[in-house]
Amino acid sequence: MPSSQTGAPLPLRLYRGLTAVLLPFALRSERRKMAAAGVAAERFGEKDGRASLPRPAGPLLWFHAASVGESLSVLTLMARLAERLPGHEFLITSGTPSSAAMIARRMPPRCRHQFAPLDAPGPVGRFLDHWRPDAGVFVESELWPLQLTGADARGIPLALLNARLSKKSVEGWAKVPATAARVLSCFRVMIAQNETTARNLVRLGADPAQVTVGGNLKATSAPLPVDDRVRDDLLGSLGGRPVWVASSTHPGEEDIVLAAHRTLLQELPDLCLLLVPRHPERAEEVIRLIEQAGLSMTRRSTGEWPGSAQVYLADTLGETGTWYAAAPIVFLGGSLLPIGGHNPFEPAQAGCAILYGPHVDNFAETFAPLYETGAAIAVTDAESLSRHVAILLRDPASLSETRDAARRFAADGRAALESIADQLVSALDLGR
Repeated sequence: MPSSQTGAPLPLRLYRGLTAVLLPFALRSERRKMAAAGVAAERFGEKDGRASLPRPAGPLLWFHAASVGESLSVLTLMARLAERLPGHEFLITSGTPSSAAMIARRMPPRCRHQFAPLDAPGPVGRFLDHWRPDAGVFVESELWPLQLTGADARGIPLALLNARLSKKSVEGWAKVPATAARVLSCFRVMIAQNETTARNLVRLGADPAQVTVGGNLKATSAPLPVDDRVRDDLLGSLGGRPVWVASSTHPGEEDIVLAAHRTLLQELPDLCLLLVPRHPERAEEVIRLIEQAGLSMTRRSTGEWPGSAQVYLADTLGETGTWYAAAPIVFLGGSLLPIGGHNPFEPAQAGCAILYGPHVDNFAETFAPLYETGAAIAVTDAESLSRHVAILLRDPASLSETRDAARRFAADGRAALESIADQLVSALDLGR
């Protein structure tokens, strides 16, 4: 493996040594998680940089995304690049079993998936030696020092796409300025989600000439898949009952949503809440909350339909697009508590009226224009959530206007896809 340590800052050298020492323990933990998630044993070695697939012939473009949200945001771009670059092959790496399962269902042409190697000398070296990518694209906040400096040492051109840095991340990197500057120097281009991230990248040592603002890549994603049969069966079971969705909810938010639904039932006794926890493995916890709220429920994972139930618990993965297609109103979780919010483009693409709480720091540049164009409504608690859902359900014209505004917003975002593809092709010399 070519050395990436020549002249490396002390914190980077210490990080390299520490990760080598901790690697056996980290691998053991990762393998347990993968086994518990049902990942095939022959794929466990990918975390150690041991590929389970051969490298294809020809130029290979490598994308790295951390988890489901980041992976979804990049798949449409990969598909577009596959059209523009017919001689290229594609590799996408991610860290979680749920992202691997999602990618397998939506794999673009000429693409394969591997679990990302742990950021330690051995795994990174084996990964790069095997795959020999011709260029690499890291998504959002994936700044892994050894992966980046290892690729840079091999002369692999890199891009940072949809860059987003939390306040905590910026503060952490600022404590090791030489290391931050070295890591950021690996990128030929950094496309930030917003001006704040662009300024922070420059503050941490990035070359201002290599930093641009390109908006949020999630705006360019293809709509979530919809299973028409499941949607029709759901609506058939409801028999014309009104329905709304609370999606990507976190602990502490379900209590608020259920309180709002109880209030709504006083005015709209036939109303059904389709509750979609961010993490379906919390289903038993959420069931207890529904029972404590005194509401009747049925559960998707057991094959039930809502029927006359007041709450339908959608405790499965990969069906969110179907739920959005079945309901006109979506409350988007991760926003009533200081979590940072979730991707509003997905319900907007489905033409849903969007309600959200005050804590949307991760998508601040997105929710502001959504709100200003009338595509989304801000709420703060159970009372305001129930009030605005009721207003929309009572006024079909207002609901229709809000949904149309959401569709227009999503359409405007997709227009940015070609611009991002152009920047990558140019910066990474992909048009050769």
